[in-house]
Order: sequence, then structure tokens, then C-alpha cells
Amino acid sequence: MNREMLMLVEAISREKNVERDVVFGAVELALAQATKKLYEGDVDIRVAMDRDSGDYETFRRWLVVPDSAGLQNPDAEELLMDAQERVPDVEEGEYIEESIESLPIGRIGAMAAKQVILQKIRDAEREMLLNDFMARGDKIFVGTVKRMDKGDIIVEAGRVEGRLRRSEMIPKENLRNGDRVRAMIMEVDLTLRGAPIILSRSAPEFMVELFRHEVPEIEQGLLEIKSCARDAGSRAKIAVISHDKRVDPIGTCVGVRGTRVNAVTTELAGERVDIVLWSEDPAQFVIGALAPANVSSIVVDEEKHAMDVVVDEENLAIAIGRGGQNVRLASDLTGWKINIMDAAESAQKQADETHSMRELFMAKLDVDQEVADILIEEGFTSLEEVAYVPLQEMLEIESFDEDTVNELRTRAKDALLTMEIAREESVEEVSQDLRDLEGLTVELIAKLAENGVHTRDDLADLAVDELTAITGQSEEEAKALILKAREHWFAGQE
Repeated sequence: MNREMLMLVEAISREKNVERDVVFGAVELALAQATKKLYEGDVDIRVAMDRDSGDYETFRRWLVVPDSAGLQNPDAEELLMDAQERVPDVEEGEYIEESIESLPIGRIGAMAAKQVILQKIRDAEREMLLNDFMARGDKIFVGTVKRMDKGDIIVEAGRVEGRLRRSEMIPKENLRNGDRVRAMIMEVDLTLRGAPIILSRSAPEFMVELFRHEVPEIEQGLLEIKSCARDAGSRAKIAVISHDKRVDPIGTCVGVRGTRVNAVTTELAGERVDIVLWSEDPAQFVIGALAPANVSSIVVDEEKHAMDVVVDEENLAIAIGRGGQNVRLASDLTGWKINIMDAAESAQKQADETHSMRELFMAKLDVDQEVADILIEEGFTSLEEVAYVPLQEMLEIESFDEDTVNELRTRAKDALLTMEIAREESVEEVSQDLRDLEGLTVELIAKLAENGVHTRDDLADLAVDELTAITGQSEEEAKALILKAREHWFAGQE
């Protein structure tokens, strides 16, 4: 029987083109699973087969666990102190084994053993094919549509399959069996049966890779695509930069008579692409990203990582785009929050901010409107700036003498200290369930406390616009936080 087993292993190894060790491993697994059925409980069985003679031994084994951990599975675990009575030098994480009677191969159900062996072989073949495929380093998967699987499309390239999920397809794109498809390889998930390569045609990375194929200068390092934002199937923006002054980045990506960009557009079902010149200057980058709209002025808020962009009425609709598409893509491309407004809205916002700063300075520094306006005109926007900017800068203000400057700095520091004490007292009133809420930082908790939000229910009762006004978060962030706060309301409900 052992000789016949060795012959069978050799035959399967040659036929399936897999290593002998893989086949031996499948046989050992089949024997271990069959032996395990003779015991009650979740025991751990190991079979060791000699690769030359075909003889094999069977062991029951126990994992050595720390004494403090306790036994989670008494049938297959042993506490360290008990294990050391049997094997003095054993350590936690190791196994202790006991030789048991081996199950004759003839008593194993033939079908069960065959299924285990063949499945092991299929897994090994699949892994080899995947490894060979991934070793090629391709980023784009090129294949044909093989079948539909619960809304996903299975794409076949030789003997390797990829899965294109419905959410990763280009909207309104109609793919049929036999159609040739190109898609970005996003990840490989070996837990998925059949098609472990996850694909995408809607990811920004796919567009970047398509341009890399169409524009040799990118591969050569003369050009670089710094970022990409897409509304798949509709419109996209890419930001490019040239590392060679002789190469025009936009013209090179467009190609002669638009051949290069048109090739990408055709592959992506007519998706229109705006090519933007990347700039180290964030304001200049945003201005370019909002094209074709012309920008009148721009105000950068570094703290909030946001920009107020002013355009005239003729450009307002263009800057925003249909359904907000243009400004949304520009924001995704640049990484800045962009607020589009006309001149009247900008003037009103500036007036409101000036009024708020004036009120703050008059109240906290105990000064009249004239002094507050001088500080605003000189560019001061917070108490921190009044308290801690270099003394020499404030002494350069013609309207203030040294005594006035020192008094203003002292009052600003006192006001900040008073506000900090009040903030700490307010934060102490915040309930533990609100402090423990995922997504809340110390700064956010302080802002909530200052506005009377002290419990999780207080936060859950807020509307999205109320929360954004308090914290300065985006609508998406505020909505997610409120939904998180409301989760306990629905706990236990179906």
C-alpha cells in the first residue's frame, strides 16, 4: 500500500505539475482529518509521512498556552505548568505531542481522501498561477468577460480570473460575455473562491495608469501625474508636472490632435478629462483646478485647510459645475476644501468676520472700537497673535506706544488663561460615554463642551448644520459623527 501511495503521489505531481511535498501534504491532511473523526471534541491531529518509504506516523498534539490565559480548547491546549511536567524545556507557543495509532489508508473513505487531495492540488495550482501572474508586475488586468457572478463580472486572462465588482464599473457601461476588458488591479484576496484578483475601472489609479501607457514621457520620468480625481464615466481632472523645462506637461498629455487624451477617454466610455498644471503654491493649484472658470480672488485658511474662491457672476455656474461636479473634483484633486462665492458673498463674509474679531478684541482685551480696528487693520485675527507675536512687530504699529503694546499683550494672555480654565471646567462636565465615542478628538470634545454638548444624546440630537457650525467639520464628517452617536438608540433592534 505504501509503494502504491508513492506511485500515486508521483503521478499526481507530474500530472498537475506541482511539487511532491504539496501532494504529500494533501495526503497527510486527508489522513489527519479521517483520524480526527475517531475522537470526540476538537482535537488536533498531525500526520508525518516519510517522503522516501511512504511510512507514516500519527500524533495527537496540544498547544502550550500561558497559565494566565486559561484553556480555551481543553481538547487541543495544555497549560504551561502542566506541559512542563511532561516536557521540562517546552515553552508557550510550542506543541507537545503524543504518538497514537495510525489509521490504515485502506480505511479512509476513498472519495473523502480524493477530494481533500484534489482540493489541495487545486489550491496549489491556483497559488502558482497567481504568483506567476503577479510576478510579471502588471498593474492593468487585460482579459475577456467570462460570466456574471451576483452582479460582479468575472474577467478571464488565460487561466487567471479577476473580479470586477458592480461598484467598480463605469456607470451605464454595458459589458457582455466575450467583451475585452481592461481594469486596474487593486488587490489580491486569496480568501475569495475562483476570482481572487479585485479589479476596478472607476478608481483614479486606473486613469493614471492609462495615461502612463499612452504618454511615454511619464514612464521616462520627464512628466509626473501628481493627483487624479474622477466622476467615473462623466468627468475627471489630473494634475501634471514636468521635470524637464523642454517638455510641456499639458500638451504632451493631450498629444498631437488630442490622440493621447482621446485614447484614454475612449477606454473610459467617453469620460472627459481636464489636464491641470500642478503647482507647489496651493492657491495657484486651486485656480488651475477650477478651470475653465476664471477666479477673481482667493483667500487661504491654513488652519481649516480651506479656500474661499471669489468668481464673478458669469463664472459662478462654471466654477461650481453641474451638480457641484467641477468644484468637487477640484477639491478632490488639490486636497483643499473649496468654497465658491461671488463678490457680494465674499464682502459679506469678510464684514461678518471683521465684526466677530472686533467684538472679540473689545470684549476680551477691554478696548474700544478704535483700538480693535487698528489691530484688525494690522492683520491680527486672534488673541494668540496679540499675546505671542514678536514684541518688535507690535512696536512697529505707529498708533501704539510701548506701554500700550505691553498692556495689550498682558490682557491677551490673561484672557487666554481665563478661557482655558473655563474650557477645562466645561470639558470636565462631559460624560464618559461622549468622551469614549469613536472619532472624537480632545479638540472636538472641547468645542462641543463650549456649546453645551455634554452627553452622547446631546450630540445625537444635533442636526448636521448645527454640528458643522460648532466644529467646522465637513457635512460628511458631521453626519458620520451624529450617526455614530445615535447607534445606541437602535442597539438590539432589527
